[in-house]
Amino acid sequence: MLEEAEEWLTRRSWTAADRSLRRLLDAKASAGPAGSVSVVLPALNEEATVGTIVEALRRDLMETVPLIDELMVVDSGSTDRTGEVAAAAGAKVVHRDEIIPRMPTVPGKGEVLWRSLMATSGEIIAFVDADLREFDSRFVSGILGPLLTEPDVHLVKAMYDRPLGDAPSGAHQGGRVTELVARPLLNLHWPQLAGVVQPLGGEYAARRSLLEQLPFPVGYGVELGLLIDTLHLAGLDAVGQVDVGVRKHRHQDGQALGRMAAAIMRTAQSRLPGHGPVPVQQGMMQFERLTEGGFSPLTHTIHTEERPPMATVPEYAARQAA
Repeated sequence: MLEEAEEWLTRRSWTAADRSLRRLLDAKASAGPAGSVSVVLPALNEEATVGTIVEALRRDLMETVPLIDELMVVDSGSTDRTGEVAAAAGAKVVHRDEIIPRMPTVPGKGEVLWRSLMATSGEIIAFVDADLREFDSRFVSGILGPLLTEPDVHLVKAMYDRPLGDAPSGAHQGGRVTELVARPLLNLHWPQLAGVVQPLGGEYAARRSLLEQLPFPVGYGVELGLLIDTLHLAGLDAVGQVDVGVRKHRHQDGQALGRMAAAIMRTAQSRLPGHGPVPVQQGMMQFERLTEGGFSPLTHTIHTEERPPMATVPEYAARQAA
């Protein structure tokens, strides 16, 4: 590991218990408008889990302790009761297509996160995946901590164990794309970021002033892209990470992980020196076994488009200037 990365790991790694809620509230009050907090859950067919997450955040960090100012679920085209459940639990629900409607939407998590910058009002924005089980509100209070107490920190990633299953023997085996794709890429090409424990984790918070300057890959490459671009724009010390314990969520099958890996690799490739723009879409061929024998090829579209920095979008610029 680079000496710089090793020093960063010591200096910019914390645990959720390092900062009490009382300390965070005091820091939020001292910051004034700069301490306003929006929490965004991007959601696609997550009715089984989204309500529990929203309820915990509303109860713990809005009613008991007023740390969160805005709690929003951005629905990415759900066909189940995700929006209804989230609203009943206390979240503001906005459909992806309602945000900057002149721009047609494309599928992908990054698309939803990018549009949420237009829909939210907080100067600090925290993102939380909507499929988490056994959710603890310290996932959010933990990643907000450094942003409220460390002026030089602009992006904070959650770090955690990711059990692959419920059996004790499965502990620490989740994050397969992280270990097989993202971590090797970072160590090879961006070794300054080698100390980031969960580079692809969906729980992170950042200052609006940073996020609005960054391009957003529309798909699964969004987390890696934001991390690398933050390094280039603001430097390594602008990044921090907080240990929040154990993260349990729904795991995807091998083929879905392969498509995720393809998007992440394309995001990384586009950021290598001397590499030109990547295509808006690319096809990825996978195979399934036929009952009568042999294999059938399946071509999946991998969206590799990137949205421009939100600060360059006229509707957003007009809102910020108002």
